[in-house]
Amino acid sequence: MATLFNFIPGSGLIAPGTFFEVNSGGQYESQSYGVIFGHKSTAGLLADNTPTLCSTAGEAAQLAGVGSQLYEMFRVARRAAPAQRIYIVSIPVAGTSGQWTIAVGALAAAAGDGVIEIAGRKVSVAKAASETANATATAIAAAINAYVDPLTLAYLPVTATAATNVVTLTARHAGTTMNELEIFADPNLAGNAYAAGLTIAQSVPATGTASIAAALAALGDLPMDWIISPFVETTNLDAAAAALSDVSGRWAWNAQLYGHYFTVNTGNTAAQTTLGLGRNDRHIAVIGRVASPTPGWEWVAAYVARVLPWLTDDTNGNAARNQSALALEDIRPPRDRSLWPNYAVRNTLLGSGISTWTVNGANQVVIDKLITMQRQNAQGLPDTVFRDIQAIAQAMLGLRYLRWGLSTRNANKALARANPSNLPTIATPDDIKADCIALYGDLVDRGLFEDKPTFAKRVKTEVDASNPARVNIKMDLDRVNPLDILAANATFYAQYPAN
Repeated sequence: MATLFNFIPGSGLIAPGTFFEVNSGGQYESQSYGVIFGHKSTAGLLADNTPTLCSTAGEAAQLAGVGSQLYEMFRVARRAAPAQRIYIVSIPVAGTSGQWTIAVGALAAAAGDGVIEIAGRKVSVAKAASETANATATAIAAAINAYVDPLTLAYLPVTATAATNVVTLTARHAGTTMNELEIFADPNLAGNAYAAGLTIAQSVPATGTASIAAALAALGDLPMDWIISPFVETTNLDAAAAALSDVSGRWAWNAQLYGHYFTVNTGNTAAQTTLGLGRNDRHIAVIGRVASPTPGWEWVAAYVARVLPWLTDDTNGNAARNQSALALEDIRPPRDRSLWPNYAVRNTLLGSGISTWTVNGANQVVIDKLITMQRQNAQGLPDTVFRDIQAIAQAMLGLRYLRWGLSTRNANKALARANPSNLPTIATPDDIKADCIALYGDLVDRGLFEDKPTFAKRVKTEVDASNPARVNIKMDLDRVNPLDILAANATFYAQYPAN
């Protein structure tokens, strides 16, 4: 029996001895990580455009600064995906910070508790009887600066100062994404001492469009597959498309790094469909959000992190599963229930390349369907093969496993069209075909692909006509699909027919 040795010579040994060489038989472990793009505060120690592994909210507080966009994105992502490996990247800010004012007017004379909501978080402030407007403003500012939720470790994305009956709120950093912040005193909240008497306005709009180009370049060759980002501007979508290109980016044949860019867009149905129909890219997904108490950067972090444990799992069929009705913690729906998307709106958005959400009976925002922006092929004809985000996960996970398996089984071998002596140092096209079939069977067992018999009939291997050291493989992969729709014809009878 021919035996393959990697280190022990097959001939030339004369002196007696018993020798063992140690080799690995191969054991595959999937590597697929999440990475979050966002702004840090000035207190954050993280260098800009530097992917850094982050495991806990405490680490995020040091690296990104409490209350910053990046901190809050990591915080909600970690709560949704408690065991996933997550990197964070600080995106340099540009422009000016937004400001808001809370002018304190005539309040009820009685003592009570006032509540102001900032970014969906309730800040409660004790109000004394017959308290002056200036004292109220000072107390509000102090409560805002001291706020931290002891359960979720959420901070506020603003700092506050008070002067002459007015509270001035300043975003922790610059950037137009800050314009999504909502500051609200709920007039319908029972017992709210601030139900009337406060005038809230944005006094200085935030400016500045960040660039993610340098951050994308800094990802290097790490398997940072799932890029979570609040930056949806055309320039940034173009940068993501270039970085993830099938020709020259992370999906190119000579890179095989893969990845996907997730972001969020705020606007009505018309604005969402305009964005969706204006692009056609299977490596980008946009969540269509309407204005709500929770800012968009927390929406995208919670939404994507909620499915991250499935999208990175290549062993139990999770990557192919339907994701509908998964609840998003920490995310609040729009206050106006008429803005909650009905089936017709969601169906329209999905047909336009925009991912959707809905609200369940407990008033929780839940995932509806997460899709890519690909609607057409290169010829401009409808093509839905890569519409489901599951297809992207299956492609990444499946191709990595196939590459590992083929490389492990055929490393350092010679190539011949036939191997009559069955030498372990030689591989043939038929051997490689058998490897493909066996590996595909593994992926069927892992719940990523299906129909091994048909794959076995369709796969082809041959020695390249012009390069005798090369084998070409044609393989058709049939992925498992999410169960999205159950349709039944319920026909009623007053009484079943006799026959």
